[in-house]
Amino acid sequence: MRWLLAVIPLLAGCASAPPPLRHVDTTLPSWYPQVLDQLTALNGSAEDDFQHGRSDDAAAKIKDAQPIAARLLGVPKPSLPAVEAASDVDDLYGRMLLTSRNYGWAQMFFQKNRSRWKNWRPRTEETERRFKLAESEIAECDRHIN
Repeated sequence: MRWLLAVIPLLAGCASAPPPLRHVDTTLPSWYPQVLDQLTALNGSAEDDFQHGRSDDAAAKIKDAQPIAARLLGVPKPSLPAVEAASDVDDLYGRMLLTSRNYGWAQMFFQKNRSRWKNWRPRTEETERRFKLAESEIAECDRHIN
């Protein structure tokens, strides 16, 4: 009987491992993924409108996107995809302002993105790319202002 008690733990160790747990960020509210998807879809649609010369439609979508971005960024520690989506809203708005020759306003949105990515940790290739893009867009505004 004793040998059976000694063998049971060994046999239990041979069982297959449990399936890996899917990482769920419990620090973010339950509504967060759905709202992020909504913002990402709005960004894509606004970008498409802008690229096809429908600036008024793009502007309306950007207007709708701004409070959504603010909601996503209003949590204590926003996710990188949410910050990227909010950055995309600001970048598109800045580019629209640049094409309509509102250089000072465009520069303000690009500076917001530069500040956002300059201070983001941990630095990644994508955050670095976004930082450099913002700097080049600011330089473009400077060329027109000066």
